Amino acid sequence: MVTEILRFENRITVITGHYGCGKTNLAVNLALELNKEGKRTALCDLDIVNPYFRSADFSKELEQLGIEMILPPFANSNVDVPTLTARVSAAINDPSIHLILDVGGDDAGAAALGRYSADIKKQGYDMLYLVNAYRFLTQTAEEAIENMREIEYASRLSVTALLNSSNLAGETTAETVNSSMEFAKKAAALADLPLFAAAERSVADAVEFDRDKLFVIDRKVKTVWEK
Repeated sequence: MVTEILRFENRITVITGHYGCGKTNLAVNLALELNKEGKRTALCDLDIVNPYFRSADFSKELEQLGIEMILPPFANSNVDVPTLTARVSAAINDPSIHLILDVGGDDAGAAALGRYSADIKKQGYDMLYLVNAYRFLTQTAEEAIENMREIEYASRLSVTALLNSSNLAGETTAETVNSSMEFAKKAAALADLPLFAAAERSVADAVEFDRDKLFVIDRKVKTVWEK
């Protein structure tokens, strides 16, 4: 039996990683699970770099469930510009909100997070760095950690845990995840940080990993040809 939700000490969870590593899918799943527990949940789309695969795509579905969405004012419109609102700061400083920050890929995306770093540090936070063995430019543990350090520098925040989100979209099998574990474990060792993992519900029972640190997810983010 695997856990249904990642449990951390702080109410603010920051999700970072390389482009296409699975950040948005994890953010949406985490928001849904927190909401199921009856917690006041907000999901903030801080991806002002990549117009594809972003939390804003799920705003209607999540808001209907009572999850607060904090989006750039022009997200998913014909004028999608890098504009942020005061709602981000308000949510960070509101002790009643369990806040998930879905951050843009690499250091370019993490730069938007840096403007809020002082308040985030003051409130306390958990910052996940997602690693995906099948993404270009982060296919070795060394490359992944180099990318992580760039994100930390740009965001002015420190990663607190790694999460193995290795997947091949609709082609993901249990072996896809299992084969990536040595890569993820080496990356965590290089960073000297704890390691978690995420796996799709259909393969999770066959994934070889600590059951208390394995998060079962549904694949919400689909490729263009699957939509």
